[in-house]
Amino acid sequence: MVVRFEETNKFTRAIKKIKDNSIKEQVKKQIIKIMDKPEIGKPMRFGRKGTREVYISSFRLSYFYFKNENKLIFLDFYHKNKQ
Repeated sequence: MVVRFEETNKFTRAIKKIKDNSIKEQVKKQIIKIMDKPEIGKPMRFGRKGTREVYISSFRLSYFYFKNENKLIFLDFYHKNKQ
């Protein structure tokens, strides 16, 4: 279980823009799952190496996990067409 987490401004703004309550609930559930087991996300490659993503319907939640510090940073929440 992760002890600390942070959010980037980009992530915070993206979450505030969500109008659909069902998507918000799914995001909350995924964040709880990530905090319990941070390595569940798909590891990214190439330019985004080191980050991980989880899928939430047609959206992606991107985060970075510092294993040695037991810390998460939530980077972004975006639609899959904006990759």
